[in-house]
Amino acid sequence: ACSYEDAVSSMNGNICRCTGYKSIQRAAARVTDILKGRKGEDAIDFAIRNGMIPAYFKDIPARLQRLQDEMMQQPLAFGNTVRMGGGTDLYVQRHDTIAQEDVEFLFNRKELKQIRVEGNRCYFGSSFTAADLAHSEIFNDLFPRLQQHIKLISSTPIRNMGTIAGNFMNASPIGDFSIFFLALNAVLIFSDGKKKREVPLRKLYKGYKILDRLPGEMLEEIYFELPRKNDLFNFEKVCKRTHLDIASVNSAIHLKIEDGQITDAGLSAGGVGPVPMLLEKSSSFLIGRKISAALVHEVIQIAQTEVSPISDARGTDEYKRLLLSQLIKAHFIELFPELPVQMLVHAS
Repeated sequence: ACSYEDAVSSMNGNICRCTGYKSIQRAAARVTDILKGRKGEDAIDFAIRNGMIPAYFKDIPARLQRLQDEMMQQPLAFGNTVRMGGGTDLYVQRHDTIAQEDVEFLFNRKELKQIRVEGNRCYFGSSFTAADLAHSEIFNDLFPRLQQHIKLISSTPIRNMGTIAGNFMNASPIGDFSIFFLALNAVLIFSDGKKKREVPLRKLYKGYKILDRLPGEMLEEIYFELPRKNDLFNFEKVCKRTHLDIASVNSAIHLKIEDGQITDAGLSAGGVGPVPMLLEKSSSFLIGRKISAALVHEVIQIAQTEVSPISDARGTDEYKRLLLSQLIKAHFIELFPELPVQMLVHAS
C-alpha cells in the first residue's frame, strides 16, 4: 500500500540539503493520492498510463539485467585490476582517474553476495551491502535492534550500494560497519586467486589508511561467531545531523554474560584515533565484572586513556572525548535499563 510517509522516506539521500523540500513533499503527497486509485494494477504500468513517467521506464529492469549479465560473464580477476564494490567512496576519491582505469565490478557477483550459517559462525560475501544486511533474516534474528542501528548509517542510496567490505577496506576512522564488526571480532578472508588468508578485523588496521593486505589479494568473505542467547550488542553514533550524515564519533559494544558477570567484551570506537579502534584495555577491564553504574564510570576513565582524537570539522578533540563518554553510557543505558540512570548521567 502507498503512503505519504513511505514516499518521503524513499527520497532520503536523493535530494540535497539546500533545496526547497515543501514543493517536493507536496508532489509526493499528490503522487501517493493518485497511486491509491490503481486498484491492483502494476505501479509502473499505472504511472505510464496516467502520464506520470515515460513509457521507457517499463524496460529499465531488463536493460539493467542485460548490462549485469555482460559484466558477470568474465571470471574474477586478480593482480593490478581496480576492484569496485559499490564505489560510494572510491568514485568520490578518484573521480578524475577511475573512468580511465581497468575496473572490475564486483557489486552484483552472486558468489560474493551469499550469506550462510555454518556451525557457530555467520559468513557473508564481500559484496554484501548495508541494505542486504538490513533485509537479511539471519542478521535480524541475531541482532534484534538492527533496524534501529541501520537508521543511523548513511542514507538509502548509499545503503543500497555501499558494501560492508568496502567500509572495512576504505579504512576510514569513522567507518560505521568497521566499528560494528570490530566489537564482534569479525574475521576477513582474503584470496589472491590461489590461496586464502584469514585476518581478524582487529588486526587489519596498521595505521591511517594502512592495511594488512598483500599485493594482489582481494577480500572475498567475512565471518563472525554467532552471538549467544544471552549476549548483548549495541551500536551508537553521533553526527551533526541525526540521520544521513558521517559520524563525529561512533561506538559498538558486544558483551557475553553468564550469571550476571561479563565473560567476554568488545568495545569499539571511531572518530577518536587514526583508525577504527577496538578499545582493548577497556574491553579487557570489563571481563569478570558485574554490571553497575560504578563499572560504567571506571570503563569511561580507561577508554579516555586509549584514544587520541584530533580537532577537525566534526568537532574539537575535547568534544569527541565527551561524545565517547556519552556513547559508552548510552550502551549501558540501552542494554541495562535497570541501572540507575542518574548515576550514569553523572559518570564522567
